[in-house]
Amino acid sequence: MKNMKSIKSQQSGFTLVEIAIVLVIIGLLLGGILKGQELINSAKAKSYASDFRTIQAALYGFQDRFKGIPGDLAGADTKITNANLAGGSNVGNGQINGVWDTVTSVDESCVVWQHLRLAGFMAGNTTADCTAVGGPAYYQSNADGGRVGKC
Repeated sequence: MKNMKSIKSQQSGFTLVEIAIVLVIIGLLLGGILKGQELINSAKAKSYASDFRTIQAALYGFQDRFKGIPGDLAGADTKITNANLAGGSNVGNGQINGVWDTVTSVDESCVVWQHLRLAGFMAGNTTADCTAVGGPAYYQSNADGGRVGKC
């Protein structure tokens, strides 16, 4: 019998209280990490919305000043210093024609960014270069580095 008591006194392990404390700490850490990720995602969403409000304000400001739409402005080269004219017969029709991912530097959808930047409504590269090589640096990007308008 004496031998059995010595075996019991040598056993070691964690008590329920110690295990519970460890589980609570792990839960708090996981909760903090998830909440932090939620805050990051919320900040990104707010930043995207802010980007689009900025573009909207720039478009309205441009329209107020020049009585036309950027990219579609007839006579843009005479109204805005160093501005390129969009090509085609649709210039001045009240619409920004062209696809959002154009690689043609005379499309209205490319020239729109140059017009907004040269007029002082937005910051960025003022050389209307929508070619496959120069395009990524030219197009407006959002807070996450993605291209504005990309689906």
